[in-house]
Amino acid sequence: MAEEKLEICSETCSQPVIHHDVVEKVQQTLRQDESLTDVAELFKVLGDRTRTRILQVLFEAEMCVCDLAYVLGMTQSSISHQLRVLKQAKLVKNRKEGKVVYYSLADHHVKHIFDQAFQHVNEDRN
Repeated sequence: MAEEKLEICSETCSQPVIHHDVVEKVQQTLRQDESLTDVAELFKVLGDRTRTRILQVLFEAEMCVCDLAYVLGMTQSSISHQLRVLKQAKLVKNRKEGKVVYYSLADHHVKHIFDQAFQHVNEDRN
């Protein structure tokens, strides 16, 4: 097997040169609206391992708080708290059937985000 050679480079430019054509093109595409802030907030919500575990379970089936708590080995109170955060971030939705509230993924985008993330983190492991 051929040995891979890693090139170590500094994170700074060795020559201070501004490539104006590239800079101008990129500046025209930068978002200046609140959607960039919203994306950052979404990643904050997704950055919690407990919330990602809840979402992973909800990929498989719609569940009530009792079932989620049992599957994840957590208290109903802690699950409810995390579900509130996920609902505010529009990642999960709920429906009530009698006295039981069932939770599910808000839409197909949530699963797509996770599928892409798993592909990304596993691409060097294959």
